[in-house]
Amino acid sequence: MAIEHDYFGLLESGPDGSIFWSEVVDFGDQTVTVDLTAPDQDDVSVEALDVAAAMISSIEDVDLRARNAMVSELDDRTSEVTEYILQQQEQLGEELEAFLADISGDTHIDVIRSLQLVSMTILADEHGGTDPFAVLEYALDRDATDEVLLVNLAGDGSVQSVTSAD
Repeated sequence: MAIEHDYFGLLESGPDGSIFWSEVVDFGDQTVTVDLTAPDQDDVSVEALDVAAAMISSIEDVDLRARNAMVSELDDRTSEVTEYILQQQEQLGEELEAFLADISGDTHIDVIRSLQLVSMTILADEHGGTDPFAVLEYALDRDATDEVLLVNLAGDGSVQSVTSAD
């Protein structure tokens, strides 16, 4: 079986009924890997695919929302965003400045601004549910993908949570 969509084209299911679509999209001066996946194509609605396509098409706005959510967590010294930044400062020391796109004097803000959006994973079967519909993966160093921040988005594009995956 397969699902056809204007943006994604023909999404054919694997032998187990799952669907997977992947594309590399340009985002500013970088590229972002976008994956759309679902374990069972029967759980994927056309509406979910429309929302996914809209998120990909407006990746700049989605990114801005995610970064604003990270900034809002800086007030909490125990947030995963704050802990991630402190870990990067400790681990990189003086070399941290080499990863910063802009140095304003506020290291926490500079780190958030300098994070690279590495990937966006859309869990198409989660549209309308309580689990994340999309997960954005951010890293200060693209090559250090074991030290990342994950921003979980609901189907309406709102930020559910920001977690670290170190």
